[in-house]
Amino acid sequence: MMNKTAQLLIVFAAACWGLLGLFTRHMAAIGFTFAEMSASRGLIVSVCLFVFFLLTDREKMKINPPDIWIFAVMGGVGIALYNVIYFRTMQMITLSASSALLYTSPFMVTVLSALIFKDKITTQKVAALLIAFTGCVLAVGLIRADGIAVGGDINVPGILFGLASALCFSQYTVFGKVALRKYNAYTATAYTFGMAGVSLVPFCDWRHLFMLIGESSHNAMYLFAFAFLMTLIPFVCYTKGLEKMEASRAMVILFVEPLTSTIAGRAVYGEALTPVKIVGIALIFLSLVVLNLKRTARK
Repeated sequence: MMNKTAQLLIVFAAACWGLLGLFTRHMAAIGFTFAEMSASRGLIVSVCLFVFFLLTDREKMKINPPDIWIFAVMGGVGIALYNVIYFRTMQMITLSASSALLYTSPFMVTVLSALIFKDKITTQKVAALLIAFTGCVLAVGLIRADGIAVGGDINVPGILFGLASALCFSQYTVFGKVALRKYNAYTATAYTFGMAGVSLVPFCDWRHLFMLIGESSHNAMYLFAFAFLMTLIPFVCYTKGLEKMEASRAMVILFVEPLTSTIAGRAVYGEALTPVKIVGIALIFLSLVVLNLKRTARK
């Protein structure tokens, strides 16, 4: 039975990630590159958690050396490589198409979880995934009311990059379940982001990054807010939620992220919220209801 607290933690994490675009757009306008943003937030999160462990519970710093591969996959692939590929996808095809392709990851998680954890692929899960994905496609504006796909610049390489970003992102969830069998959420988050940050170090212009930080306290404030509000807090909540929930179910709830992005785009940038997008948002909520129907029936 799913834990309600776990669901709320994952919903909160997804909502935070849905606001990520507001931060990245502003920081990109300031001059931060995507690699600089990703690497610095990973290192900031990791260092802060390790300092916290030193002051409170040093046992949380300990891991078995043979398990480092788990965090290498979660951080290097599930965080760092995912970011690089996804940013590249957004350069090749439209943002709405990129977002829709990214949310094929729940299907990948469902299959991988069945193979690795022997999770059952139930009719309920499949129905919830299909409803949520359909809602996502509509909510991000990939399809208009006349049925014509938005984004005529979509091409095969772009689609393949989008699917690759989804596959990379799914690794965080799948291997997060492996890590949580041995370590708590804080330890997993610390080592995962440490690996993500280190893996991106060679791709950053650190002189440029420190120059931006030194230019204005505003720039430094945004970078640290980006690391804490958009990274540390939501990832700890998400990883904690995974402790009490199947990976495939967690990925369905993550469809709250594009829903939040759509609402934020409307509120902040005045992006159109068409009837089709409203239907998409309603379908995302419906998928969460479908996901919990069996649990309600048991009561």
